[in-house]
This record gives sequence, C-alpha cells and structure tokens, in this order.
Amino acid sequence: MTDTRALYIEQRVANESPSALVAYLLWFFLGMFGAHRFYLGRWLSGLIMLVLFGIGSALAFILVGYIPLALVGLWWLLDALLIPGMIATDRAILRAQIAYGG
Repeated sequence: MTDTRALYIEQRVANESPSALVAYLLWFFLGMFGAHRFYLGRWLSGLIMLVLFGIGSALAFILVGYIPLALVGLWWLLDALLIPGMIATDRAILRAQIAYGG
C-alpha cells in the first residue's frame, strides 16, 4: 500500500468514525437512555438500556423499579470505560472496509 493510499484511508477514518467527545457528552447527559450506544451503532444494547430505564422508572413508585434502575446505572458507569474500545473497534472495522472494499 502506498503512502498516499494509507493517508487517504486514515483521513476517511478520521472523518467518518464516531467522535469520542460526542460519545462522552451523550453518555454524560443522556446515558441512562442509552443515547451514547445508539450513537456508537450499538442499537440493540441501546434499546435494552432504554427499555430497562423505562421499566424501572415506571415501577419505581412500588420500589421494584429500583432494581432495573440500579442495573442501568451500573451499566452507565461501566460504559465510561468501554467507550474508547467501542470507538477503536469502529475505526478498525471502517479502516478494513475502506482498505479492502473501496
């Protein structure tokens, strides 16, 4: 691979990959709804997070809802550590698609 091609690939990866800043802002402000997971392309886990939050919020008045809310809260905290890995994985996949797929 030529230097020009490698530079082209890295430029496209930088332009098309998700932003860590946006992901962390979504995580901080809308993380309990799974917005950062939707942004990073993890639709199923984002939807699960949103549903758990909704169920927990709906059932909080009878105290049962605090269990799913606690799970979402723990998941939210762990995602702070997982976001860089998700972005790196997305960039590696995008890099391979551009390099081998055109």
